[in-house]
Amino acid sequence: MATYLDFEQNIKQLDDSIAAAKVKGDDAAVEILKKNLDKEINKVYSNLSEFQRLNLARHPDRLYALDYIRGLLSDSYEIHGDRHFNDDKSIVVYVGYIAGQKVMMIGEQKGRGTKNKIMRNFGMPQPDGYRKALRCAKMAEKFGIPVVFFVDTPGAYPGVGAEERGQSEAIARNLFELSRLKTRSIAIVIGEGGSGGALAVSVADKLAMLKNSVYSVISPEGCAAILWNDPAKIETATKAMKITADDLKELGLIDDVIEEPKMGAHRNKDAAVKFVGEYIIAELEKLGKLTLDELLAKRMEKLLSVGKFETVKESGK
Repeated sequence: MATYLDFEQNIKQLDDSIAAAKVKGDDAAVEILKKNLDKEINKVYSNLSEFQRLNLARHPDRLYALDYIRGLLSDSYEIHGDRHFNDDKSIVVYVGYIAGQKVMMIGEQKGRGTKNKIMRNFGMPQPDGYRKALRCAKMAEKFGIPVVFFVDTPGAYPGVGAEERGQSEAIARNLFELSRLKTRSIAIVIGEGGSGGALAVSVADKLAMLKNSVYSVISPEGCAAILWNDPAKIETATKAMKITADDLKELGLIDDVIEEPKMGAHRNKDAAVKFVGEYIIAELEKLGKLTLDELLAKRMEKLLSVGKFETVKESGK
């Protein structure tokens, strides 16, 4: 059963009408309704608002990290644990092959169904998860294996235990170490990229976003609560924050936008995996043409170029 968002209700009605017409065997009605459905889909998806893209990024049927990893890697195996405290299951790590190239894939995994969501901590990593990600990235560095990160989290887990075990230090350590990782790296925001929880696994040579994903320093709900003391102003906050892929590409904060199937990645999962796979293969090939010194220099140049400021002289001075 497909899950329809609020702005897809006309699409749902047409889908239901098509299903009813098929039951009745009314082929003529089915053809007419399909044409109307195509028009409605084009109308809705050709002009999505920022808030609608946020809803697509959070869609319960959207592909998660494991969907891409399992769809892209062959002859793969999973790596567990941070070698210090625990195996945080909100971070998954697999090594395998894509187009004949050995790759390590590290992803934030939200989980489906109540038991899985609890096991994955709703995609909110703890320090152990970030340390596992870094341990595995350093292992990839040792053997010259490229690293691909899949970013999808509402944010790092804010619990007492996580803070006691050094949540902020773990995130800061990842930012520092991944910025100078001596192997090719790609990070792709596949759903939500929330705050430091996303930054900790998105420092890479290439940072891309799927068309209907979001990437922000705080959730729109949190922004609305802070600025207006009104979480209901989420739509206003979403627009003001410039968190969509197109906005961030225009601002120069990400490198690329990866297209999705018209109605979102969840509507055509095979196509979504194919688009992401093609991007990874193409970019790894481009990065492979650089020497290690060139790779590190370009990465650092990119990171240091983020953010702009102007020095304004005071009047009369």
